[in-house]
Amino acid sequence: MRELVLATRNRHKLAEARAILSGAGVEVRGLEEFDDVPDVVEDRDTFEGNAAKKAEEVAHATGSAALADDSGLVVDALGGAPGVMSARYAGRDGDSAANNAKLLKKMKDIPDDGRAARFVCVIALAREGRKTRFFRGETLGRIGPEPRGEAGFGYDPLFISDDLGVTFAEAGAEEKNAVSHRGRALAAFAEALESGGLDGFFD
Repeated sequence: MRELVLATRNRHKLAEARAILSGAGVEVRGLEEFDDVPDVVEDRDTFEGNAAKKAEEVAHATGSAALADDSGLVVDALGGAPGVMSARYAGRDGDSAANNAKLLKKMKDIPDDGRAARFVCVIALAREGRKTRFFRGETLGRIGPEPRGEAGFGYDPLFISDDLGVTFAEAGAEEKNAVSHRGRALAAFAEALESGGLDGFFD
């Protein structure tokens, strides 16, 4: 069993990763299992840059292979915002209620046919002495006029999935994971594991 440290303290992301990678032959550990791993400042201007920085710093701190993602919501009518600033769009990191409120305010005059959006996830896999690898996933949808659903986290209550026809917060975990940006990026990582594309990375 290959060991991976997921470079997050977000329990929702950890649960999603463990569910999606359950048959991939990896043990996914969370940062709460390690002492003295510093918080990584996400100061890069791309999803790839932030994901790589987190994965590489956590790999160095833990001595294990580390998997990190940077993900966000990209809204066409807002010029790609909130993008890499998704988690701190309203100013405070991880304040989903404030982020959603700000997004709705920004979108209040945008008609239905102009509310296209996509979730993007870039996963970086890092280990000391290895070249960092990247896996990308995207899912298309649109921004609804009000929050719907009780599940999920972040912008899930506002994101109406093209694949599902409901918001991510209205979908079950299995349904969401099958089509989500993070699910697709993790599936690409799992495929690389199973196909031998990462042979030698964990040795």
